[in-house]
Amino acid sequence: MNGAQWLVQALVAEGVDTLFGYPGGAIMPFYDALYGASLRHILVRHEQGAAFAANGYARASGRVGVCVATSGPGATNLLTGIADAMLDSVPMVVITGQVPTPLMGTDAFQEVDVFGMSLPVVKHSFLVREVEALPEAVRDAFRLARSGRPGPVLIDLPKDVQTADASHLPPHAPAPADALPAPLHGPLDDALALIEGAQRPLVYGGGGIALGDTVGVFRAFVEATRLPTVLTLRGLGALPASHPLNLGMLGMHGTREANLAVQEADLLVVVGARFDDRATGKLDQFAPRARVVHLDGDAAEVNKLRHAEVAVLGDLCLALRRLTRAQPDCDDWRAQCLSRKTEYAARYDAPGPSVYAPQLLARLSALAPEAVVTCDVGQHQMWVAQHWRHTHPRRHLTSGALGAMGFGLPAAIGAQLQDPASQVICVSGDGSFLMNVQELATLGRYRLPVKIVLLDNQRLGLVRQWQQLFFDGRYSETDLSDNPDFGALAHAFGIAAFRLERADGVEHALHCLLACEGPALLHVCIDADANVWPLVPPNRNNAQMLFNPEDADAPLPA
Repeated sequence: MNGAQWLVQALVAEGVDTLFGYPGGAIMPFYDALYGASLRHILVRHEQGAAFAANGYARASGRVGVCVATSGPGATNLLTGIADAMLDSVPMVVITGQVPTPLMGTDAFQEVDVFGMSLPVVKHSFLVREVEALPEAVRDAFRLARSGRPGPVLIDLPKDVQTADASHLPPHAPAPADALPAPLHGPLDDALALIEGAQRPLVYGGGGIALGDTVGVFRAFVEATRLPTVLTLRGLGALPASHPLNLGMLGMHGTREANLAVQEADLLVVVGARFDDRATGKLDQFAPRARVVHLDGDAAEVNKLRHAEVAVLGDLCLALRRLTRAQPDCDDWRAQCLSRKTEYAARYDAPGPSVYAPQLLARLSALAPEAVVTCDVGQHQMWVAQHWRHTHPRRHLTSGALGAMGFGLPAAIGAQLQDPASQVICVSGDGSFLMNVQELATLGRYRLPVKIVLLDNQRLGLVRQWQQLFFDGRYSETDLSDNPDFGALAHAFGIAAFRLERADGVEHALHCLLACEGPALLHVCIDADANVWPLVPPNRNNAQMLFNPEDADAPLPA
């Protein structure tokens, strides 16, 4: 048994069933060891696709995603997907080939210091210089990826270590993830007192709810305390969109009722959120009347951007169970929040013959209520956040903190492979889609039944919107009117495709898309000038939202 063969059996022992990658010279011994092994390897068509697919696999399942590439350009092509996993706390183990140890530092063919390059975007990097170090590196890589705040870990594996004799190494023994500590009683008692004494308390939930496997307990906490709740982009689904206490997403493109509630609250119960700038708007004017109870598994997030009167650190499940006994007297506040939710509910009766993207997405969500939806980045991402009826955060996969275009299609591939029985829908924009369009070949090869909804406005829509509103209509390099025929492109990869141009064809087109047995693409032509509303302008607080000026019911700018 050589080092590469030992690594394959170690991955199996860690519970890995699927990995995503692309072979090359320095990783060839590992690929030779994969030949005939029980692991399922998915051959993507670009290493960035491998990283995003492993990322989507991990986000949808909660398990560690694994991707593999060779040295040099193979490794550097992974870095964007690794950075995305780091910033959104996604558990991944990344394996890269490296030139043989005697050649390291000599500028050998395809030699790049990926260990050094990756340091800012991983929880830890391992450069395995001898085969005897392999067991500890693999054990610690998976343990670190899963533990605490999850994230990516890199194993850089020189070619001679892969081919070295490993017959003397013991069978791999996985290490359990490090458990989060139980929260202290003192801060919990202080948090209870603040919640029960508040007149306008509000729950502000984030991505840490799913990361801590806390969704069920979080829902029980909201039910028991009956506190109005707002969610971040990555917290969507922690409370179902249908829940009466869910006011929706806060922040730059948040709902009016959510942003107004935040600005008027006298207490924020922050659960697994990090006061991201897209959520807070102008930070020094964010929730100006509110004290803060901050619950988080990562102590580094507490007091980083907003002072917390009470910090509850450690296991979120234990903390929320203790706080469930709180019974604040806030009936008037709750009624006000819920009244606004009804008053400001989204409307889908857009005039004219063009397809109205929010209405299409709301209808698709109703037709596929349990689907996993993946997004790229741009206007379509915000419309999905606003108008999809999210039921669980692991069914909404989006590049939150990094905002990486090209994420959606490979992430959908990973999500489909983690549960072949699930329904997976990728919503993309014409700009983002072409960033990793080559993964249509992966979709076609494995006949994965992913459904793609491509919203095509022939523009880089979100950038164009900002140029319209804040750069005096100077539309610099956002025109994509020379887009290819996306239907013909899908057909070239053996994928069914449909085209939708009019609002009166939405229902038929969606039914045709969902009825396809294999992969399919719906090319949706939308208005090039359509904007995402509401919008909090830069350097404004969340109450100072802009609304569609064509809407007769739009309030005047604050």
